[in-house]
Amino acid sequence: MAAKDRREELIAAAFRVMVRDGVTKATTRAIVGEAKMPLGVFHYCFSSREELLQEVLTRFTDRSAEAARKAFQEDGDLGTRISKSLSAFWDGVELSPGEHQVSYELTHYALRQAGFEELARRQYQSYRDAHHALLVEAAESEGFRWTVPVPVLARYLNAVLDGLTLSWLVDRESEDSREVLRLTGLHLLTFVGEKE
Repeated sequence: MAAKDRREELIAAAFRVMVRDGVTKATTRAIVGEAKMPLGVFHYCFSSREELLQEVLTRFTDRSAEAARKAFQEDGDLGTRISKSLSAFWDGVELSPGEHQVSYELTHYALRQAGFEELARRQYQSYRDAHHALLVEAAESEGFRWTVPVPVLARYLNAVLDGLTLSWLVDRESEDSREVLRLTGLHLLTFVGEKE
């Protein structure tokens, strides 16, 4: 198996172990055991456990962002496209609750482990970067400027979606959660400036 393929299998195995057993139980030995590979392969593919965890977070973020981006590119007016994009993100939450729970566990784990704090910072920066890119794409595709700085809107979106996801993981109240998404989409539209 090529090194690239082994890396991919180790990343997939790490996801499976963390979803099933939690982040603290996702040791390098547990991950290689899940992947049915010798321990030496891990050190050949990754310089550290932190590097693997960063890859797990990157894949998780990229998947969520790609679903939202694809939905936004569908036909419709701006409000419809924003609504579709938020719904696509939310579909991913409801279809993969374990992965979203792992993302919160990784955040808390990183903040409490000496030397891992940067992992949490990069995690949330990647979320804001994904929101920022979508907001810029929305403005460019419609030819307007947001009336609020895009980094602020990206942080706002991240805070709403982050809090809503965590609340849903606790109570699984889908109907009210989707209504919050609808309100968020409407609120975003209030920050649309005049067309350029």
